[in-house]
Amino acid sequence: MHKKITRRAFCSMLLALPFPVRAQQPKKVPRIGYLSPGNPTNESARAEAIRLALRERGYIEGQNIATEYRYSEGKIDRAPELLAELVHLKVDVIVVGPDRWVWAAMNATKTIPIVMAGGGLDPVEAGSVESLARPGGNVTGITNLGSELGGKRLELLKEAVPKLARVAVLYNPDAPGPSREVKELLPVAARALRLTIQPWEVRAADDFDRVFAALNKQRPDGLYVAGGGALMVTNRKRILGFALKSRLPSVYSNSPFVDAGGLMSYGSDQAENYRRIAYFIDRILKGAKPADLPVEQPMRFEFVINLKTAKQIGLTIPQWTLMKATKVIQ
Repeated sequence: MHKKITRRAFCSMLLALPFPVRAQQPKKVPRIGYLSPGNPTNESARAEAIRLALRERGYIEGQNIATEYRYSEGKIDRAPELLAELVHLKVDVIVVGPDRWVWAAMNATKTIPIVMAGGGLDPVEAGSVESLARPGGNVTGITNLGSELGGKRLELLKEAVPKLARVAVLYNPDAPGPSREVKELLPVAARALRLTIQPWEVRAADDFDRVFAALNKQRPDGLYVAGGGALMVTNRKRILGFALKSRLPSVYSNSPFVDAGGLMSYGSDQAENYRRIAYFIDRILKGAKPADLPVEQPMRFEFVINLKTAKQIGLTIPQWTLMKATKVIQ
């Protein structure tokens, strides 16, 4: 014979059950602060590549991760203001590129983890970290050795253009990496290759027309663009247009310039860099401290040649140079 259960007893049983009766609070979605000295158009390839690399690790934008994008449109003085916004939003990680921007991020926060996305200077010499193996503070990430590869770029340009004698070097003297590259590293490589380098300073967008007018009179044999910082990236179309119109063989520090119509580039493997940035973000979101995550140097490099551009400027790239390329754009 079944015993009748009273309403009060039934309610007591419900309260005693192990499942929660209140709705669970939604889990906090981690937010990435992405700070770029460029603009959304020029940065779209890098931002998309990092997003895809994060997806491979299980992070889907809008579902279990969100990104706050900030662009300075080539204006370095906007860094503190944009970083203050990201700090105010209490993002979980800040991803930032060039060396000066890393320093600005370090000034903005001593607690939010900062992931370097490949500056040109040695981060130990630059004071960003205590050592590569144990960064020690709230900064880690990758360094792309951009400035250190200048000699190799000159060598490859000389190999592609055997008659090369005078090379115009375009650089921003306010950018620490390119400045050191042009003043300390390139002269040594140029002497060994019996090349004359002619440095041309560009500090602002208005300087390009003046420099291009002077180069039209001087007629150098080649163009070397030092660094891929904000000024160069935001004026990429102008630089490439000038090189093409002047039929100047040109070399750059990274492949996006060549994808957009430059002749050749030599630098760290961009795709690998994006994957490693995603690795650092993943480790930090899972609880690792930047102080304990070793800074990585590039292990793979890419040499990209644009044969379409070579044809447009009337240049035949030697076969042995083409054989060295990791990517050839037809």
